Amino acid sequence: MSTTNFILREATPNDLPILLQFEQELIKAERPFDITIREDPVSYYDIGQMIPDEDSYVVVVEHDGKIVASGYAQSRRARHYLDHEYYSYLGFMFTLPEFRGKGLNAKIIQALKDWSAKKGLNEMRLTVYDENGPAIKAYEKVGFKKHIIEMRLE
Repeated sequence: MSTTNFILREATPNDLPILLQFEQELIKAERPFDITIREDPVSYYDIGQMIPDEDSYVVVVEHDGKIVASGYAQSRRARHYLDHEYYSYLGFMFTLPEFRGKGLNAKIIQALKDWSAKKGLNEMRLTVYDENGPAIKAYEKVGFKKHIIEMRLE
């Protein structure tokens, strides 16, 4: 499987059916890490609203005409005490299992970095479950560093 057969592009409304499937796969994969995720039906994002939103950038990777990976960046207002007013929040990072380990996440993150830079967003953040070792490793590989741990008490 040659990496030249992968095309990264901005998502369109026509991609919504497959992106909604990706969202459900992502939720299914994250359930073991988070007992507080509600029972189905549940949704993380309003992808249909994000695609045309100028403050969001949703991308997909195609292989032979089939969407195999996704991700988004979104401009968000930072907390008032931070040294930046806005930052780029990354999410919806999903790659079909048979396409993992091919550098697609790095390609997506690079595209999201480029979009963020054009928007003047110099700070990028994302959240990942502490127990999700493979995801943490992938993010660290492209330069992310652990920053804060969120804790909970029932």
